[in-house]
Amino acid sequence: MTDLRSLLGVACAALDQASALVTDMAVGAVQAKGDRDMVSEIDFAVEDRVRTFLQKETPEIGFLGEESGGAGAGGALTWALDPVDGTANLVNGIPLCGVSLGLIADNRSVLGAIDLPFLRQRYRAAEGYGAYCGDERIRPSETTALNEAIVAIGDYAVGERAHERNVRRLALTARLAESVLRVRMFGSAAIDLVWVASGKLDASIALSNHPWDMTAGVAIAREAGAVVMDMDGSDHTIRSTATITTTLALRGSILQTLNDL
Repeated sequence: MTDLRSLLGVACAALDQASALVTDMAVGAVQAKGDRDMVSEIDFAVEDRVRTFLQKETPEIGFLGEESGGAGAGGALTWALDPVDGTANLVNGIPLCGVSLGLIADNRSVLGAIDLPFLRQRYRAAEGYGAYCGDERIRPSETTALNEAIVAIGDYAVGERAHERNVRRLALTARLAESVLRVRMFGSAAIDLVWVASGKLDASIALSNHPWDMTAGVAIAREAGAVVMDMDGSDHTIRSTATITTTLALRGSILQTLNDL
């Protein structure tokens, strides 16, 4: 049986090292990574440090990083890392970014640790053990009405077929603008997910599902008590096409909004 509590300790130890790099290093050279996307020296340094640490501590677990791809055992368990979730924010001096490290078991997020170094917040959760920010247990908001909800949306698409993919994203923005209290775009999936988990946001809608972006935050949000689902309302997995996170009370309204697109 997998000891998720021990592995959460390993994940947090990895984040200790990663967070120190993010706050202590200069951003350094920034390279283009496709159309309107970028990667910094910090991204590479954090991913290299965390990958090396995890391969030493948990050699039996595979590793998937945003910048380096997959490596390691490739068995039933895989670490998924976004070394800097919100690189564009970091590069431009916006403190909304984080290091996101999660664990995938059989295509499901089961553990997550997210550090927001400039906000000095550490979120963590493992399936069956609750979700926490620091030492405080977190739970979603009690908002029940869509017109009282603050909803975050994921970044607009860039790269290949961006115009086509943004048709639905723009329609979603317009639909939410007509029905919710406020729409927010923070530029970090990790922040969106942990802020739903802790009640700062009432829902987040990302029409994407890259495992390095979502694994950790999905585990934290789900363990806190939020609903995390695909576009059709089915339970979220690594194979889902979207990442929809909301309170149980708002689930129906959010799904109806998506169905109306």
